[in-house]
Amino acid sequence: MAKRPAPPTPIARSDQPSFMEDERGFFAEQLSKPKAIKKAMEKDDASAHYYGHRERLRARYREQGDTALADYEILELLLFRLIPRRDTKPIAKALIDRFGNLAGVFGASVGLLQEVKGVGEAVALDLKLVATVGHRMLKSELRGKQVLSSWSSVIDYCHAAMAYESREQFRILFLDKRNALIADEVQGRGTVDHTPVYPREVVRRALELSATAIILVHNHPSGDPTPSRADIDMTKTIIDTAKPLGIAVHDHIIIGKDGHASLKGLRLI
Repeated sequence: MAKRPAPPTPIARSDQPSFMEDERGFFAEQLSKPKAIKKAMEKDDASAHYYGHRERLRARYREQGDTALADYEILELLLFRLIPRRDTKPIAKALIDRFGNLAGVFGASVGLLQEVKGVGEAVALDLKLVATVGHRMLKSELRGKQVLSSWSSVIDYCHAAMAYESREQFRILFLDKRNALIADEVQGRGTVDHTPVYPREVVRRALELSATAIILVHNHPSGDPTPSRADIDMTKTIIDTAKPLGIAVHDHIIIGKDGHASLKGLRLI
């Protein structure tokens, strides 16, 4: 009887990352089970000591909520999913030490995040994705509402979106006749202490969107939201340009890490 030919040897595909190369290819869900944890720890006690810590931290969060956890522990819980095969406590603490708090971590750029030991591009992008989800949630709170009656939501959204930017960013909230949000757009990005703003372009965009009012917003990367003389003069120029066309400038908000300033609240406009 003729021998059956042996099946062909599978050819490794070079376009698929190896198990060791993919930092998130580990079966984190399986390791969350007590038997899997015990097995992993028996296999390599030296490197798997943190599995029990992960379960205890998850249990504390599940039973007591986020108020029972420090900022770095909240970050640890997230990093469990992003970096399943490593002790993430040192990474979480290093991120908090570098950027000050959770807001600073999620507000940091991808490049700066990768400067922290243990954070690769994939993890940095995932952290920014979480930040984007938070921004979108805050922005959704403004949709369809009268912005002037939801002022705290406006401040929260602008602070989350801009406070930790490393360069100045000039943003405009365009409102309809009911003062509901039509659009939120970044009109310009500049240097660490200056963003070029063109009043005619601001008004032109408001007319394109049929906006009847706008709120100007920009950030101070230094952290101090105190308005400069240039900030005040630029705001007054935009007001003078917009007013004849029936467009009101409700306020100019300056966002910093240490808080915010309202030119209208300070009686500067």
